[in-house]
Order: sequence, then structure tokens, then C-alpha cells
Amino acid sequence: MTVSPFDHPLLSGLLGDEETARHFSVEADIAAMLSFERALVEAEAEHGVISREAEAAIVKALASFRPDTAKLRAGVAADGVVVPELVRQISAMVGEPYGEFVHFGATSQDVIDTSLVLRLRAAVDHIGLLLSENTVRLANLEAEFGGRALMAMTRMQPAIPITVGDRVSSWRAPLERHQQRLKEQFGRLLAVQFGGAAGTLDKLGDKGAAVRAALASKLGLADAPQWHSQRDALAEFAGWLSLVAGSLGKFGQDIALMAQGETDIKLSGAGGSSAMPHKQNPVKAEALVALARFNATQLSGMHQALVHEQERSGEAWTLEWLILPQMVVATAAALRLAAELAAQIESLGR
Repeated sequence: MTVSPFDHPLLSGLLGDEETARHFSVEADIAAMLSFERALVEAEAEHGVISREAEAAIVKALASFRPDTAKLRAGVAADGVVVPELVRQISAMVGEPYGEFVHFGATSQDVIDTSLVLRLRAAVDHIGLLLSENTVRLANLEAEFGGRALMAMTRMQPAIPITVGDRVSSWRAPLERHQQRLKEQFGRLLAVQFGGAAGTLDKLGDKGAAVRAALASKLGLADAPQWHSQRDALAEFAGWLSLVAGSLGKFGQDIALMAQGETDIKLSGAGGSSAMPHKQNPVKAEALVALARFNATQLSGMHQALVHEQERSGEAWTLEWLILPQMVVATAAALRLAAELAAQIESLGR
């Protein structure tokens, strides 16, 4: 057992996805937060909120800034978030008279949520490619074996004859719907977070909306009113992750059941046993079922995190940090495993 199998040096070989996990590293998080701070001063200088001299000084400092991570860790323990200590370090590097304009008008949640969205954008791009790969692999199976015969199984009992194509279609069609669902979510999910202390951008006066739009443009995100306590887009995305993992879990469950009979399917590269060398365990299929159930379990936590009190919550926000990254990596791992499993199918049907 381990705290997280998704980045464990051993278990991640089965349950992890390195490309997705790197977007949740401390290096990726800090880089995204610094991108926010740089884009913010540029947007504010464009609209006259801060001077061009302040912008130049801050951008120059950010270009060579390297945080003291030990102090950041201590800052999180004291403040609950990393941003106050991060801003202190950047401001100290900028120095007088412009250090006070670092992070001007923003709040910690603006930086952290926008960093999350920037990193989710990269992770979603990767997940989208994996999803496309799976639909292609399943379409190839359908093309190769679709006309062969299978016995339909309803309620775990033999029913009537069907074709391989009938069953493969039940694996592929949901994935195609998930692709469409993801496109529909992009605008809601990949939106900048910028509201200031209580969501009103009070320090920016009548320039708040214009600065926010410029900030979003510079970061390549959708412009949207602050959503500090409105977490429905993240919960919707978590639901999508659970749907994808669930559909792949159905694929894995079917393959594991078919492998029991050893007549309807032939798999290459199945897992071995330390006690029974003759066994060929459907390891990837089993992992798909486990990952589907994991995400389904975590989804309730993301729905709990919808309950933010007043203008901002500490506890609900922290709950998201505990859950969402693991759901993202679990989904990417499931997609990777499903594509590998499909490639291991040498024969389907009779």
C-alpha cells in the first residue's frame, strides 16, 4: 500500500500516466502561477492600472525568479496556500519602488485556480489524444473481427447469437459521445479566475472587466466572471472523467469475462503468476475496472466540494486539491491501458 499509487515508483507502471502526472508537479504549478503573475502585470499596464516601469521591473524579475521552495512549504503550513509567500519572494526580488505592484488587485485563489486551469488544459489535450486513439483501435477491431459470431450474455447468462461488431460497438460508441461532451465543456472549464479579494475586483475600479479580459487573452483562456465559490465547471469535468473511466471499465470487465472462457478471445502479453506459471491474467482489464470504480467513488467528493460558504471556502477548496488531480491521472491511465489492451487482442469471436 502507498499514499498514492499514481506516482509510486512501482505501482505507477500500471496505474499511472507520466505525461498527465507531470502537469500536477510542483514545477508545473509554480510555472503556471508565474505565468499568471506575468500576464497580470502586462494586462494591468496596458490599461493604466500600473505603470509601464512597474511592468518592466516585474517582468524582468520573473524571467530569472527561482523560488525558495523550503520557504514556500513553510508558507503553506502557515497560510494554507502558497501564494502569500510566493508573492513575498517575487516582491523582494523586484524591490523598491515597484515590488508593491506584484499581484496587484488579485487574491491567492485567482492564482491557484488559474494555475489549475492552465495545467488542466495541457492534461486535457493529452487525454483527448488518448481518447481518439482508443476509438481508432476499437474501430479497427470492429473492422477486423466484426462479422464473427458471439453469444450475447444478458444477466451473466447465454442469450442469443450476436456479432463481435455488436459488442465492440458498445465499447466504442460511448467514447465517441465523451469526445463530444468534452468539446462542449471547454469554454466552461478553461476559463480564467480573476476576482480579487471578494470577487469584485475592487482595487481595479471600472477597469476590472477590461483587465480580466486582457489577462484571459494573454493566457489563452476564456474570459469569465470570477467563480471563486462556483465550482460547477470543475464538478462537471470530474463527472466527465468518471464517465470516461466507467466506459473503459465496462470494456475491461467484458474482456476479463471473455478471457475466462478462452474461446471467444485471444490475448497476447497477459500477466503471469508467481505460483501458477500456466496462468495468463487479464491485468490491464482488471485495472480498468478498478480505475472506473475509483473515479466513481471520488466523484462524490467533488460534488461535496461544490458547497462553498459565502464568497470563498477553505475546506471545500482543499478537498478539490485532494481529489481532482488523482481523478485526472486515473482517467489518463485508464485510457492508456485500454489502448494497450485493445492492441493485445489477437482474435475475437468465432
